[in-house]
Amino acid sequence: MSEGIFNLDAVVRTDLGKGASRRLRHADKVPAILYGGEEAPVALTLEHNKVNNAADFEAFYSHVLTLNIDGQKVEALVKDMQRHPYKPKITHIDFQRVIAGEELHTSVPVHFINEDKNAAIKAGGIAEHLVTEIEVTCLPKDLPEFVEVDMAELDMETTLHLSDLTLPAGVSSVELAKGDDAHNLAVVTIKPSRASVESSDDEGEEGTAEE
Repeated sequence: MSEGIFNLDAVVRTDLGKGASRRLRHADKVPAILYGGEEAPVALTLEHNKVNNAADFEAFYSHVLTLNIDGQKVEALVKDMQRHPYKPKITHIDFQRVIAGEELHTSVPVHFINEDKNAAIKAGGIAEHLVTEIEVTCLPKDLPEFVEVDMAELDMETTLHLSDLTLPAGVSSVELAKGDDAHNLAVVTIKPSRASVESSDDEGEEGTAEE
């Protein structure tokens, strides 16, 4: 993966308001805001094509990015991105400053691996992915691009919860930190497919008839 997607050039903008943002978009620019830390929020402008290309990569949303703002490098995370309702256009981005030594609170995607090796799935089970991302807290240096969930040994009609996952060193689950079992969210479960259940029912009925 090109490291270029994690480095974006930006310039400070002083022409604010809806009209100004509309003019930027017509010029293939993206209006943005950078906030967080002890500094005041800063309105920015970025090149749309560069941002749009970077946004095709999943890691763009969970990686610490470097914004080159008028020659100054600032580390930040994408906190929100607005898109045009039907055009392939990004209309606005919110960036949050990343401060070295201060914990981040963000979400990282979940990658489910080894489903093709799972015996229950091979036997007709279906994996139901109940979450696609996990809220975490960690220092910037510990932020993972994703969290892996190994499906290899999961049995039929068994569910993995947040507490069953092994998070990278220095990374904590926001939900589990709340300390209530209600926050131990289900992550993935394997259930029999409808076809396999119906087949099992049919076999049971045939066995009863023969008796």
